[in-house]
Amino acid sequence: MTKLFDLTGRRALITGSSQGIGYALAEGLAQHGAEVIINGRTVEAVERAVETLNMKGFSAHPAIFDVTKKDAADQGVAAIEKGIGAIDILINNAGMQFRSPLEEFPADKWELLLTTNISSVFYVGQAVAKGMICRKEGKIINIASVQSELARPGIAPYTATKGAVRNLTRGMCADWAKYGLQINAIAPGYFKTPLNQALVDNPEFSSWLEKRTPAGRWGNVEELIGAAVFLSGRASSFINGHTLYVDGGITTCL
Repeated sequence: MTKLFDLTGRRALITGSSQGIGYALAEGLAQHGAEVIINGRTVEAVERAVETLNMKGFSAHPAIFDVTKKDAADQGVAAIEKGIGAIDILINNAGMQFRSPLEEFPADKWELLLTTNISSVFYVGQAVAKGMICRKEGKIINIASVQSELARPGIAPYTATKGAVRNLTRGMCADWAKYGLQINAIAPGYFKTPLNQALVDNPEFSSWLEKRTPAGRWGNVEELIGAAVFLSGRASSFINGHTLYVDGGITTCL
């Protein structure tokens, strides 16, 4: 039964993985046998993450390119497949947040959210899928959010992008499942990450969240690893187009 979750011999690209959720998922997949590729735009951060994983005895490589640019994504994926090897698993994790009342939301931040949170999923997903289609197999996991389902004041554009990630996941399944690919999404709830640090440090918000979430607490990034390993391995061979909410139950209380 352990073979269902064994990723030995599999190679995984995780975008935006030098810190936070992306790094946790990379380390989690490595713990289950995967060779991991750390992606980001900051050379020092990526190399530091790779060095840390290698020192722990895992196989990790850097891939420094901007996932928000189509040409960079195409070239970055091509360089990985030529220089490191075929990508068996892709986790589209790169993302950002910006908070502002909707009526005052800056247009440049809207464009930045769109390119970072949704265009990157399309660009990297398309580039990686071409190789997977030729090989007749592959796993793509897109990182959505509880905001794919819920809304909250001050983050309407972020909510729009994460709703788009959920539906793009379904669309990828509709187009690529016939080639042997499984494309699913993980929708985290509220986790303690650098992206959410301002909210973690806000006693009023943390109190609201603990009362709103059935589990009564913030999530820890390590609690996302199981979902990622499950969707990366043989155990999920007939799961496609699904969004798995890992949220302490918050979406049960609409």
